[in-house]
Amino acid sequence: MTLASSVLAGDRYSFARLLTQVENDSAEGRAALTELFPHTGGAHLIGVTGAPGTGKSSLVNQLALHYRRSDGRRVGIVAVDPSSPFSGGAVLGDRVRMRDLSGDPDVFIRSMASRGSLGGLARATAGVVQVFDAAGFDLILIETVGAGQAEVDIARLVHTTLVVEAPGLGDDIQAIKAGILEIADILVINKADRPGVENTERALKSTLELAHPAQHIFRHHGQYASVALAPAPDTAVWIPPILRSISTDGTGIPELAAAIARHAEYLRSSGDWSARERSRLEAELDVLIREALVKRFQEDLAPDEFEKVIDRMVDRELSPWEAVNSLLNGKAG
Repeated sequence: MTLASSVLAGDRYSFARLLTQVENDSAEGRAALTELFPHTGGAHLIGVTGAPGTGKSSLVNQLALHYRRSDGRRVGIVAVDPSSPFSGGAVLGDRVRMRDLSGDPDVFIRSMASRGSLGGLARATAGVVQVFDAAGFDLILIETVGAGQAEVDIARLVHTTLVVEAPGLGDDIQAIKAGILEIADILVINKADRPGVENTERALKSTLELAHPAQHIFRHHGQYASVALAPAPDTAVWIPPILRSISTDGTGIPELAAAIARHAEYLRSSGDWSARERSRLEAELDVLIREALVKRFQEDLAPDEFEKVIDRMVDRELSPWEAVNSLLNGKAG
């Protein structure tokens, strides 16, 4: 029996082993992903992003508990942490906040090191999510590093994006910087028992009112205009709701789960679910093509050719653009 077959049969040990193989980009992991791919596409992928200190891990913990207690759906959690500069492993240890989920066979938590990847997502996250999907998890919560404004990449991977804010983290204008709200399907003001929650909510509402609702849909899929179509004039447009929560005691979690369900229903009824799925697969294909081309280029490059080009750049004999052309044309010397 192959590793993929064992995962489909429900073997938890094989599932954990395959996640490691995928994260390490091994030949066995790639073969298993190929075998598992026809079994994917059934899970609702939910991204949870926002600045550090907003309580994302605690919020994910409470959401998973709610889903398990309310309707028994299987929940997978992929938590992308910063990498240790020494071991390359995940360093935050935020999973201690998810200890309430320990012992539940229908919840699986996987921590991944970002390994220097930009945008808060590890390079192998898409593959890991595919394994969860094929293994039959109904909901997959993907929690990103918490790098703040750079986390727009989460929108490429998921169906529903939660952007988590919290009062008292500085100037309210932080909540509206650099497009982090442009990817939000649902806005969550966590730690809503803190002073200043009204100011934070007011800032978020003002920002949403400035944006045309239809433009939000475009901007969410701006990179994939060829597949993410504009809604028809008579089609209702999703406007991100602003919800409050207190993840330490579960306040607001049922309302958040209900909003997530409404968004999933909106995606399916409007046809945007299939558009986002197509965009997600297109983005994954784009990444794989880039990696394959770079790898092939490096394999074909003579051992000292790259260093020669660097030396000529240092001596100002070549500009970076000329260096690229010389490498591509095999004329580094």
